Amino acid sequence: MDYQLIKLVHIVSSTVLFGTGVGSAFYMLRANMSKDVPSIYFTARNVVLADWIFTTPTVIIQPLTGIAMVMMSGYSLSDSWLVTSIVLFVIAGLAWLPVVWLQIKMRDLAGEAVGSNSELPSLYWKYERIWLWLGMIAFPAIMCVFYLMVFKSV
Repeated sequence: MDYQLIKLVHIVSSTVLFGTGVGSAFYMLRANMSKDVPSIYFTARNVVLADWIFTTPTVIIQPLTGIAMVMMSGYSLSDSWLVTSIVLFVIAGLAWLPVVWLQIKMRDLAGEAVGSNSELPSLYWKYERIWLWLGMIAFPAIMCVFYLMVFKSV
């Protein structure tokens, strides 16, 4: 495959990954701040859906296209900027995996609350706090990966 085409796929998928992550976090945070249970449920359903449609494929595409570009361009996987990028990508991914689980649980808890016309249980808000902390790990990690991809130095 042509290097430029792989680079385009890599850049577009990184944009989708970052944009979906930031957008999902923004809307989920805003819905939670509203304390409006139907809005929270609507948002959580769509955030979970966005993760399956957009985030999951890009998490797969990113390393595949990244490794392909490294092999085609003559860089070494042992270059410090690449090692750091890979480590940060893995850290972000390890934070994202429980976030997916938490979002599914939060969606389900919100759905139950909507169905019973009740408030969200305290477990929902516990999950939200963990979700926020994990986001505070993943977001800066991905921002650093963007920096490393552009400047190619640590």
